[in-house]
Parts: sequence; structure tokens; C-alpha cells
Amino acid sequence: MSDVTRATAAATAVAASLGLPVGGATVLHDSNKLALRLTPCDVFARVAPVGQEVARFEVALAQRLVEAGSPVCPLEPRVDPRVYTRDGFTVTLWTYYEPVAPHVPPADCARALERLHAGMRGIAVPSPRFTDRITEAEEVVADQDRSPELAGADRVFLGGRLAGLRRAIEERGAAEQLLHGEPHPGNVLSTRDGPLFIDLETCCRGPVEFDLAHVPEAVCAHYPHLDRGLLEDCRQLVLAMVAAWRWERGDAFPRGRLFGEELVRVLRAGPPWPTLDTVNERLAGH
Repeated sequence: MSDVTRATAAATAVAASLGLPVGGATVLHDSNKLALRLTPCDVFARVAPVGQEVARFEVALAQRLVEAGSPVCPLEPRVDPRVYTRDGFTVTLWTYYEPVAPHVPPADCARALERLHAGMRGIAVPSPRFTDRITEAEEVVADQDRSPELAGADRVFLGGRLAGLRRAIEERGAAEQLLHGEPHPGNVLSTRDGPLFIDLETCCRGPVEFDLAHVPEAVCAHYPHLDRGLLEDCRQLVLAMVAAWRWERGDAFPRGRLFGEELVRVLRAGPPWPTLDTVNERLAGH
């Protein structure tokens, strides 16, 4: 069986063992975690191989943020709020929301992200720093076995750009706090209760501009008190990190190599730095 088939079987078995009616499962997203809608119980299940997830951290943080009134997707209330293990997979069960619109309006998304940041400022939990993400990208670029298709000149270029941006952002000395880590449109649900964020496993500490570097410019335009210079540095950093990950051996991102090539081209071209959604839209037209 494929990994997706085995992961889906694990999630449905966990839900059934908890007394939830399960007759089918629809794949909503498949990247570092598999996201499923289980029916007819209408549960949002997230599944990952054991040892390749930070599910316990995500569950604990989600509970605290929900209690604080932050706009995050809550756990499924009909079962114990914990991590379940089955057949080599970890499974977490969340409330499923039927989408009310294909996209969250930029102003609504900005207000929700501002509320999320406010709630996160009041929570003290051990978490990685955003620079750990840079280190992960640098390791992919530096190791030819991990990125065998990355050309030598591009390898040198990306490595230098990641190191230079790390220094530039750190030298700004901006205030840091707990962040979502990747609050891009794919991690925001449009619900009757307003925008809700999912995928908290990417949380890290850093300046809020690091989070804003993942969202469309229209969202940034509605977020108050941004440091535009820092945002531009962080936006370029995100482009460089994502470029590195698209070149990693085994990367399953759709059209990942094409995306990696385009990001390197964009970085070489210089400012103004596009947002990730702009790059996605550009490639979707090819």
C-alpha cells in the first residue's frame, strides 16, 4: 500500500476506535502531513509518520490558544484532545469546518493574524527560533547528497544569500515573539466563525515580519505597524528558504523543481521581492 493509503487507514481506524462514525476519507492536503476529512463524522484528521512530527507540541499549543480566544482551529470535542498512534503513524483529530468562501478577504486575514500574534505574545512555551529554519535550509544547500540536482553556481549563490539575510535580519535587533511560522493562505480556513489558522507545528520565535513574509501583499497592507525594511528582508529570506527546500531530494511539492528554478531566478533578479502567492500564480499560468 502507498503511504497515503496506510496513513488514511490509520486515521480511520483511530476514529472508529473512539466511537466516531467513519465510512470514508477525503484527502484535503498531502505535504509534510496528510490532512483528511473523515465522513460522516465530519472530523479533520492530520496524520504523519511517527518520529516526523511535533504533534504533541501542536496539540498543547492549540488548546492554550483556543482558551485564550485566538483564531485557531480547535481540536475535535467528541474525543480526548491528545495524539493517537496507530500502525506507525501519529493522528490528531480536529474540528472540521465547511469552507464558506474559497479565499479569506485580506483585511479579515490581517485582523485574524494580528489577533493570533496578540494571543501568542501571552504564551510562554519552549519553541525553536526562526533562525533554526534558516539552518535547515542551509544544510540542504550545503549537502550535495541532499540536493543533488542543484547546480554548483546556484548552490553557492543560495548559501551566500541565506547567510547574508540571517546577518541582516539579526542586526536589525527587532522584537521577537512566538509566531505561526507559515501563515500562508493554505493554512487559513474560511469559516462561519471567521478565519481560523491551522498547522501550528511550524511555530517559532521571531519578528512578526517573518510571519507576514509568508502572506500576500494585500494582507500586509492591512497589518498595522510593520517595519517595511525588515519585511522586505524577511520576504527575501522566505523565498531563499523555500528555494532550498524545493531542491531537496525526495521533495514532494507539486512541480517542485520548476518552483525551485523560478525562485532562484527571482532571487538573482533582485528587488522588488515578490510574495510566494505571486510566484505561485506566475507558475500556474505556465
